[in-house]
Amino acid sequence: MSILNVEHLTHGFGDRAIFDDVSFRLLKGEHIGLVGANGEGKSTFMNIITGKLQPDEGRVEWAKNVRVGYLDQHIVLEKGMTIEDVLKSAFDFLFEMEENMNDICNKMGDADEKQLEIYMDELAVIQDMLTMHDFYLIDSKVEEIARAFGLTDLGLDKDVNDLSGGQRTKVLLAKLLLEKPDILLLDEPTNYLDAEHIEWLKRYLQDYENAFILISHDIPFLNSVINLIYNMENRKLDRYVGDYDKFKEVHAVKQAQLEAAYNRQQKEIADLKDFVARNKARVSTRNMAMSRQKKLDNMDLIELAGEKPKPEFRFKEARTSGKFIIDTMNLVIGYDKPLSVPLNLSMERGQKIAVIGTNGIGKTTLLRSILGEIKPIDGKVELGDYLQIGYFEQEIKEENRSTCLEEIWDEFPSFNQYEVRSALAKCGLTTNHIESQIRVLSGGEQAKVRLCKLINRETNLLVLDEPTNHLDVDAKAELKRALTEYKGSILMVCHEPDFYEDWVTDVWDVSQWSLLD
Repeated sequence: MSILNVEHLTHGFGDRAIFDDVSFRLLKGEHIGLVGANGEGKSTFMNIITGKLQPDEGRVEWAKNVRVGYLDQHIVLEKGMTIEDVLKSAFDFLFEMEENMNDICNKMGDADEKQLEIYMDELAVIQDMLTMHDFYLIDSKVEEIARAFGLTDLGLDKDVNDLSGGQRTKVLLAKLLLEKPDILLLDEPTNYLDAEHIEWLKRYLQDYENAFILISHDIPFLNSVINLIYNMENRKLDRYVGDYDKFKEVHAVKQAQLEAAYNRQQKEIADLKDFVARNKARVSTRNMAMSRQKKLDNMDLIELAGEKPKPEFRFKEARTSGKFIIDTMNLVIGYDKPLSVPLNLSMERGQKIAVIGTNGIGKTTLLRSILGEIKPIDGKVELGDYLQIGYFEQEIKEENRSTCLEEIWDEFPSFNQYEVRSALAKCGLTTNHIESQIRVLSGGEQAKVRLCKLINRETNLLVLDEPTNHLDVDAKAELKRALTEYKGSILMVCHEPDFYEDWVTDVWDVSQWSLLD
């Protein structure tokens, strides 16, 4: 049975086309991985099918009475709402029913016998719905899911605006599961999640009986939960049966076949044109030349998609630093209260360290304390001599209305326009991206702009907070290569063992020091 039908979808932003006559169908029980390079339109597609965006052309039709749950990578939680408020909002439709029930009860005092009977029937229906959806167990259900995600340790009265990226993702996931939707739409759910909860989500999706559509650049995670791939490329959406690895294999074969057909056709076109040019003026061969010209005019031309720009990250390296990079003396990190025991950490030149641990226990706080952006609760940090530090922040909250061109030019005013465009192009951004405002770019494209700033500054210490979030497969692989080759020192928070395990020299597990774990 078809749950969602998308027909002849066409959409774009300004002169940048995203989809061209795309059709799509979601069937009961399908577990779909939606893949494609950054900026191909995966999140835009999700926003269109959920009604957040209206397409330029085409039709989106859901089956009747289908409840859709959407985890959006760009969702903003309202300041002033607590964790408990957000979790309870999963039951807003039930609270509306209760309010309706109370209105009916208030009207019953003035109702005649016939009207009273109607009200009683309505109340019975509402009461059955509330009971069926466990309305009277909401508090215990919220408590149960909050405990499963480790949110009770944070305090359910905590303002969601004060949460880390990973904690916010957990709150949104918990809310989604409380809603028990018929269909799940998940846009990069593993971003900011720690390994423990990625594993939990993997098991949940493997056992999930309903359909879901998942956007993820975490290939091991994707492969473990999906049975279909839809590839978004060159304004089209193509279906492949199997996991991501099978898709790559079949896609490569199709591309090779298309290129071979294109080359054969180009040779045929060249031969026909040559024959026409040599024979159209001669009376004896004119008809043959006209026949070949007609064949040329009626030929369905095979088109190869333009090569997508692939990122090329090469970090500029500053002069060699001193032997010691970082020393902490009884460092206690935190804000209002301590997050860690006293830490005596040291880092030497050439070390490449992965910082790991569950969300909310102080990984980002540790980086910011070392950099001097946060004053420690106790102890001190000493940084070595001749350090040139490059810092990649986990997330930028404010909306950026600058274009990519303006952003890089502001950072490097000595660059001319060619150098700015060239720097952005090397990070895998097209002319359309370069001239667009940063706020309209996808998460992966925004990350590439921030990486562009980083690689064009001379550094000998990179401090990276979740640099792989939102990056597509090609960009992630290129970043891994660049960091492996980098001659300086690296301190990096990362939740993807596949990304760091074969090139870092050390791993710091923050959970071993945390007072919250």
